[in-house]
Amino acid sequence: MMTNLIKPEAESFIWAGGIEDTFVPQARPGQRPLEEYELMGHYEHWREDLALGRELGLQALRWGVPWYRVEPEPGRFDWSWTDEVIPYLVEDLKIAPILDLMHYGCPFWLNKEFNNKDYPRLVARYAAEFARRYKGLVKWYTPLNEPIINALMCGMRGLWPPYLKGERGYIRVMLQLARGIVRTVEAIKEIDPDTVMVHVEATGLTRTVREDLKVLANEETHRGFLCYDLISGRITPDHLLFSWLLRNGAAPDELSELRNNKVDLDVLGLNFYPQWSTKQIYLDKRGRIAFREVEPEGDGFVDLIRHYHERYDVPVMITETSAVGTDEIRSKWLESSLAMIKHLRADGVPVIGYTWFPLFTMIDWRYRFSQEPLENFYLELGLYRLNRETSGPRWLATPLVEQMKSYIKTPDERVGRLTVAQEEFAGAMA
Repeated sequence: MMTNLIKPEAESFIWAGGIEDTFVPQARPGQRPLEEYELMGHYEHWREDLALGRELGLQALRWGVPWYRVEPEPGRFDWSWTDEVIPYLVEDLKIAPILDLMHYGCPFWLNKEFNNKDYPRLVARYAAEFARRYKGLVKWYTPLNEPIINALMCGMRGLWPPYLKGERGYIRVMLQLARGIVRTVEAIKEIDPDTVMVHVEATGLTRTVREDLKVLANEETHRGFLCYDLISGRITPDHLLFSWLLRNGAAPDELSELRNNKVDLDVLGLNFYPQWSTKQIYLDKRGRIAFREVEPEGDGFVDLIRHYHERYDVPVMITETSAVGTDEIRSKWLESSLAMIKHLRADGVPVIGYTWFPLFTMIDWRYRFSQEPLENFYLELGLYRLNRETSGPRWLATPLVEQMKSYIKTPDERVGRLTVAQEEFAGAMA
């Protein structure tokens, strides 16, 4: 365990927000680019957007770099925008970035995107260039956001480039992502050994009420661990998914290579949304296996965090959570999720931070496949709502803003002290 990241006092807890930064700039005929910064006007209003973090009193902010913009041609980097944004965030606002290097999209020039054999080398080159330039300003990195969703959209469903389909496509993309993560971590750590990698994954629970379906629920659970297991060298021949991987195109030598080049996991970044993250396996009316979303109140949140921590024995940070619905529903989740974290910390589970994500209005991903107006796709998960009137401030505070501020000011009450065996640790964001 990386105990240097943990401090038992509630004051060391990392209160964070995040700006939705999905970058899928490529589009086939009938599709539209899905570029959240562009669609939400962040490129023009970044100062105002980032300042919301200081208004809230956040210590950290998940924020991403559009690789396709900063490396418009192979090996030619344009840091003009990030040279403005990152110093402003760190030096002016005093907020630590948890830097998303990859939030789905590849550059236009990278033929076949994640399916390009050179992807792992090229993404690591980009990461190294960034790390050299911003050493001293950026300490916390997410090498790649949500490998599962990436592999699902790009490799299983064929909705995002490189448009592969099926389980073979899923595994092909996942292996490429894992290799890219490993090489990214190695490249950054060589430049700055003190950096912290927050490995962010779309986590969830799979339930079933039928005894004869529990084996499927167990397999689904392990699929959720897949990228973590790949990059940390846990995919051995006795792994539950080993034969599934081999049957669907993974070569034994590929898996061996990942084992031999495994990286240590610094922090598990767990993304959990109460209405979407818990699924139940059941048999539909035709007797076929099906999935449905259950537990919209987020009852499984504690079980999920315990499960991941017990498996990997490293600190946990909630890197995305929020809720769909009225302000009342979302306020209830903010309160109840932090209460569950307080309970976990009292039991010694090292949950070191909490991220309400996104900080403000985002664009629903369905925008990509529709021709309807942009305003039909505003998704309100954030603490702030976009002002849709022609006058007034850009952002309107929801009631959750004052609620969040009050929680940040009273960490002892809200998240309590972490019960740990050791007595002294370095501060998490030091």
